[in-house]
Amino acid sequence: MPIATVNPANGETLKTYEAMGEEEIERRLQLAEATFRTYRTTSFDERARLLNRAADLLDEAQQDIARVMTTEMGKPVKQARAEAANCAKAMRWYAEHAQELLADEEPAESDVKDSGAARARVLYRPLGPVLAVMPWNFPLWQVIRFAAPALMAGNVGLLKHASNVPQTALFLEDLFHQAGYTQGCFQTLLVGSGAIDDILRDERVKAATLTGSEPAGRAVASTAGDMVKKTVLELGGSDPYVVMPSADVDRAAEIAVTARVQNNGQSCIAAKRFIVHTDVYDRFVERFVAGMRALKVGDPLEEDTEVGPLSSEQGRADLEELVDDARRSGASVLCGGERPEGDGWYYPPTVIADVTREMRIHREEAFGPVATVYRAADLDEAVLIANDSPFGLSSNVWTRDEGEVDRFVRDLEAGGVFVNGMTASHPAFPFGGVKRSGYGRELSGQGIREFCNITTVWHGA
Repeated sequence: MPIATVNPANGETLKTYEAMGEEEIERRLQLAEATFRTYRTTSFDERARLLNRAADLLDEAQQDIARVMTTEMGKPVKQARAEAANCAKAMRWYAEHAQELLADEEPAESDVKDSGAARARVLYRPLGPVLAVMPWNFPLWQVIRFAAPALMAGNVGLLKHASNVPQTALFLEDLFHQAGYTQGCFQTLLVGSGAIDDILRDERVKAATLTGSEPAGRAVASTAGDMVKKTVLELGGSDPYVVMPSADVDRAAEIAVTARVQNNGQSCIAAKRFIVHTDVYDRFVERFVAGMRALKVGDPLEEDTEVGPLSSEQGRADLEELVDDARRSGASVLCGGERPEGDGWYYPPTVIADVTREMRIHREEAFGPVATVYRAADLDEAVLIANDSPFGLSSNVWTRDEGEVDRFVRDLEAGGVFVNGMTASHPAFPFGGVKRSGYGRELSGQGIREFCNITTVWHGA
């Protein structure tokens, strides 16, 4: 895949870039290693000063970078601005809280004595250069939620971004440099996916984080396992959205539309499978379909556009295959389901019912504005359908019954359970999944500690 900006609204190639050669990659790896030796000794106050300055610069550049993101991958420009604002918020959150999150820990006095020590403590020390392999769908947010905690922990970052968002990748490198970070603290590697294996095998790279597809996660995890290096993986999701009879059905249907089509439906944590109790199924589906039909699809640079194009021609083709397979196998298409005429890689908001386990869309992630709806006879069946997926990233449940909430929290196989609302990420809350959605956590205290050397310090009597 070429490293290029291709506008998904019309298919026009706007900029192309040459991949970095071996000499440039080597230069950047040397710089990362040398920079880490010094940066690791900086104080939390100095790291916070730099990260807060980067957040300020991002706020100043919000309009411009939003247009770049929209032009590179197609998200509505209003959502792009919100993404930039969320990144600045996360940067400031880590600048404020990192020292507390990584404070030395004192074991219980009784345990210290029992170990034969006069005193003991646990430290969180940085690991070194961390390789981040990041996707195009949230081209700022995915990077910042790795970079902010990694930098505050004293690590340095190497970014291999998706090949279709090179301008965003270069903007990020420049952002940190303009904020005052030493050049080697954060570097963008303009390379293709074929270069990842060699970079990850390099002894100077101490760990890796990847957000992306399951095949990409398997490849990185395999190499990292061979080299015995720490990884965090956030892979696909096919999140359930369960609606029970006690719920505010109208509100659940309204939020369901946003939950499905956020970022043009290209979000790992977008709700994708809508599992509705039979008592309120017809009412929910009627309102949900009406809401999906009413969405404005169009030029993502227009302020009132709600759904823009998919990021690539291949992405649209993959989505079409899932819909066509379901239709051939007997599913009902309640709205959408047909490629529109004209330029760009658009696909309409689509709702599919009568889905069976044999259909590909039941077990594969639909990465675009396509929703599947299921009818559940009771809570037990709702849980069974929700868990009948290889993924386990997040989940949504709508109910006013606290007993049902307890059951869902206990039984849903997911890294998050959002009650009476849609899944969202916030720097204070850990983010990640189970099953084929990956392992490890981003954000919160758990996220910043993922790439730390957790060190026991023991002093004899």
